[in-house]
Amino acid sequence: MTTPKGPDKRRARRTATTRTPTPTHTLRGRLSLVALTTATLLMLVLTIAFNAVAGHRLQHQANDELRTRAAAVATTIDTSGPTVRVLETSHDDLLDANVWIYAGHRLLEGPPGVGPLNRVTAQLASQPGRHCATADLHTPLRLCAQPVPGGRSTATVVTALDLTPYRSSAHTLLVGSLALDAVMLACTYALTRLAVGRALRPVRTMTDQAAEWSAVASEERFGSTRHPAELAALGASLDSILDRIRSLLRHEQQLTGELSHELRTPLSRIIAELDWWGTRPRTAAQTRATHQVIGDAAESMRTICDTLLADAREHTPTAPGIAEVVPTLRRLAELLDVPAHLTISVEGPHLTTGIPPARLERIASPLLTNACRYARSTVTVTVHHTPEGVRLDVTDDGPGVPPEFAARLFEPGRRANPDDGHGGAGLGLPLARRLARSAGGEVSYDAGHAPGARFVIDLPS
Repeated sequence: MTTPKGPDKRRARRTATTRTPTPTHTLRGRLSLVALTTATLLMLVLTIAFNAVAGHRLQHQANDELRTRAAAVATTIDTSGPTVRVLETSHDDLLDANVWIYAGHRLLEGPPGVGPLNRVTAQLASQPGRHCATADLHTPLRLCAQPVPGGRSTATVVTALDLTPYRSSAHTLLVGSLALDAVMLACTYALTRLAVGRALRPVRTMTDQAAEWSAVASEERFGSTRHPAELAALGASLDSILDRIRSLLRHEQQLTGELSHELRTPLSRIIAELDWWGTRPRTAAQTRATHQVIGDAAESMRTICDTLLADAREHTPTAPGIAEVVPTLRRLAELLDVPAHLTISVEGPHLTTGIPPARLERIASPLLTNACRYARSTVTVTVHHTPEGVRLDVTDDGPGVPPEFAARLFEPGRRANPDDGHGGAGLGLPLARRLARSAGGEVSYDAGHAPGARFVIDLPS
């Protein structure tokens, strides 16, 4: 047995994928089969009831005809005397057809050559009152016995009727009702499939839209169009899933771009040192210095990776949150390692911002840390409302930022004075700005503030 390869294998896979599903494998087919089964049971019950009523009605008509004939025959019987006499009329042949006249248990008149049937009629005549019975001899017959009223003598008239036409009519009704049932069931199945198909058309449209939309680039959502009430909740759930997928994909793309951007500087430093070291022979001291620069750059790369990956693990974008600004900043100030001579104050009205408290802490933490690192005695955080949202001013009374370095302040890995005795990799301010921008805000430096330094955080309300 050979396995298809190349185009044949792809064609076989495509054929298997596009194979028409059976009715039980689709919601439309299942609902149509349920409707067909229900209609079949209902039609079966109605057909049985209809034919039972029709059979009972045909039998009632046969009994009425027999009793009418018996009443006509009774007019030719004289029971006034001591014996029963049958009067002769001009229509005796019509009246005598399938008619038996009994005086008590004695047969007075009856059709010739019907011995087995005479025994049945004798049994009916021997029973008191008016009653009917069905006898299946050579042909199906309906027999009715009716006493002749009045007179001193007792007489009974038994009439018989061939049921073949009635049973033929009943059979025709049965066949016709079954044919009608078949047509009705076929129409029910077709109309149900059509109705279910039209009802599921929005689902098919939503499926096609989901296949065409891009979770990252497209702003289209299911909630932007009108749907039936049953599909509105489904559309809202799918929109939420698309938003989460879009957020996760953007976060992944952003993380990749930031890693490549922020690792470019230490990598460039390593490449430059290797190029410089390899141009001509170096002394042992110069080699050690080169190794030290490369080691510092590698350590910076590791710090960058640890910082960004930790942020990615701890702050994967989810649904937006709400943070109370002043309590969150005060709690953050209590967690910082603040020198004894330094005072941190958080001032402002009770405002909220449209980001989670943890994200607000991550944005404000680098700015507060830098302010505490360079301030002489006071760090002030002022919170106030703006038309765009909420603004935080982080002010310190330190030496401020050198004017020549202000343009490179938010570049990853940059420090105004790496030899100032303070630790840090130059990643705090870029990370704060990135987190603020991802939330729809901004982190900026107020170059006109003096003395000291003032950083401004703008966040959505």
